Order: sequence, then C-alpha cells, then structure tokens
Amino acid sequence: VGSLWALIQLYGDWNAAGRKAILHTIAWAPSANLEVSFLVDGLSLMWGFLVAGIGFLIVLYSHWYLHEHEDMGRYYGWLIAFMGSMMGVVFADHLITLFIFWELTSVTSFFLIGYWSDRPAAVYGSQKALLITGGGGLAMLAGFLLLGQATGEWHLSRLIAMPGVAEKVSLAAFVLIIMGAATKSAQWPFHIWLPNAMEAPTPISAFLHSATMVKAGIYLLSRFYPILGDHPAWGYIVIGLGMTTMIAGGLLSLRAFDLKAILAYGTISQLGLLVTLLGFGGKEAIIGATLHLYNHAAAKAAMFMVVGI
Repeated sequence: VGSLWALIQLYGDWNAAGRKAILHTIAWAPSANLEVSFLVDGLSLMWGFLVAGIGFLIVLYSHWYLHEHEDMGRYYGWLIAFMGSMMGVVFADHLITLFIFWELTSVTSFFLIGYWSDRPAAVYGSQKALLITGGGGLAMLAGFLLLGQATGEWHLSRLIAMPGVAEKVSLAAFVLIIMGAATKSAQWPFHIWLPNAMEAPTPISAFLHSATMVKAGIYLLSRFYPILGDHPAWGYIVIGLGMTTMIAGGLLSLRAFDLKAILAYGTISQLGLLVTLLGFGGKEAIIGATLHLYNHAAAKAAMFMVVGI
C-alpha cells in the first residue's frame, strides 16, 4: 500500500511536469562515472503500478494461503525484497543500476522458489532458475558494457534521445542484451527453468512467474525498442524468438498434467506472443503488447491463485 501511494504521488509529479521524464540521481562513485539514477516516465509508472498492484493482492492472498507454523518472516521478507528489486528494474535509468536490480530479482527469486527447502524438487527448481536467469543477466551486462563503450552514454533517458544509436551497436552487443531478456522471460530455448519454478508456493508462482519477474524481459525489450528498434537484427532475432517460443509453449502445455505446469507453459506461449509483437514494432503492435501485458498479468495471476485454492 505504501508503494502504491508513493506511485500515485510520482504519477502526480509526472503529470504536473507535462508528462516529461523526471530523473532522480544519487551519487555513488563519481570518479568512475557511476551513479544510482532513476527515470520516471510513462513506461516505468505503468510497470510500477503493475508490480505494486499485483504485489498488494498477492500479500493479501498469502495471509490465508500459508500455514501459521511456516516461517512467515522469511517469506514476506523475500517477497517484499523481490518487489523492491522489480521496482528498481522498471525505474532504473543508469545501465549498471538496471543490471544490479535485474540480478537482485534473480537472487530473491531463488530464495522464493526454494522456500520449501525440504523438497528436493524446490531446491532443484530454484538452482535452475538462478543459473539460467543469472547467467543471462551477466550476458546482458556484457552487452551493456559494449553499448556504453560504443555510444559513450550509460543513461537510458539519454540513449533514447540520442539519434542513430542502433547503427553504432555491434551485433554481439545486440545479441547479449537480447539474451538477458530471453532468459528472464523464458524464451525458447531458455524456457526450461519456468516449469521447474512451479515448485514455489502458489502466491510466488502468481506474482513472479506470471505477472512480474517473467515480464522483466518484456520490459527490457519495451525500454530498448526506441534505442535498438532500428537495428538490422531486431526484426529477425526478436520475432524469431517470440514465434518459436509461442508455438513451443503451446505444444508443450498439451503434454503437461499438473495444473500449475499447464499454466506455466501457457505463460511461456503468451510471453512469446508479447515478444513477437515487440519484434514487429509500430504503434499498433506496441499498444497491443502493452494491453496484453496487463491482460495476461491479471488473468494468469488470478488463474494461479484459483489453482492454489
């Protein structure tokens, strides 16, 4: 509720500023040109409301889902830490700030998936998720370093305003950044971690693995669309990834018997659809992806919670 209230205040500030981007910067290591900077614009606010809104509902649901004898402090601690990390991802302006929060979502997800650590399947699922999403995050960092070196700029807000960035970015840097999005959003062939992550408590599956964490890759593609959308490889790689994932997720869901596994493969397929729309680009496709993002987050989180009941 506190986060939602703060977001409403931020939305008011953004509106009062004529809907122009607002920057908040905290000096970190000035000698190395490093700072913790946050960007408030339409995209970050939209994602912020998604994260805080679904998070609020999940916390309410968890109260009745978990038993009193379970370690509630650890559960809520990691849940709120994850929510804070996800907020950091969507509001980050500096590339290194984005990377740090990106990896924090992987670390907090590891502890949440493995919450019932007495179950071998939960431990296996948490390790698999951390290795794939954490590894993808490191690939993304390498892409960010190459992007920063090629353009001489580390702030997303300035990169968006800078003309011709896509022409300066090498194919290697482009592929590394896309790999970060593909691993987090369970795109084929990195989708294999998501069904195993269903060993988490159902509220975690609803929050992380349908509404927010798996959408982080979609956020990254949305944020980088104005920066890298003109890259020659954008259409081929992003559409190829999305369509392959959409078909593979749909077919694999037909083989699943567990209700949460069926929903997980359905989520993979829908994430592929969102990536495909972002790959096509253009006003209609971007609006379609944005609308379906909210549509899928609300519907799939609700489905998971019904399965939990």
